[in-house]
Amino acid sequence: MAQIRWTEPALIDLNAIAEHIAIDKPNAAKRFVQNVFAATDRLEQFPNSGRKPPELKKSRYREILVAPCRIFYRSEKENVYILYIMRGEALLRKFLLDARAKETT
Repeated sequence: MAQIRWTEPALIDLNAIAEHIAIDKPNAAKRFVQNVFAATDRLEQFPNSGRKPPELKKSRYREILVAPCRIFYRSEKENVYILYIMRGEALLRKFLLDARAKETT
């Protein structure tokens, strides 16, 4: 079983998105955060269950979708590193993903 390891930048991403949702819908923000943690917790048992991001087909990154966001992660041995969370409609900034991945090595 893999261990989920949240990077600090990913937690900051999650908090910022939840705060934005909470402006108009506090209960929806709470449900969103719960859904994110439930989805990432499943990676303990199935670390490769996420898809390869369409923009990064030949990379080691994977993503899971929790509306309205994409959650990027990387599996390494017995660890799953949650690296980046972004709104689904935003463009992927690969340089951020790479920089955050370097912080875990």
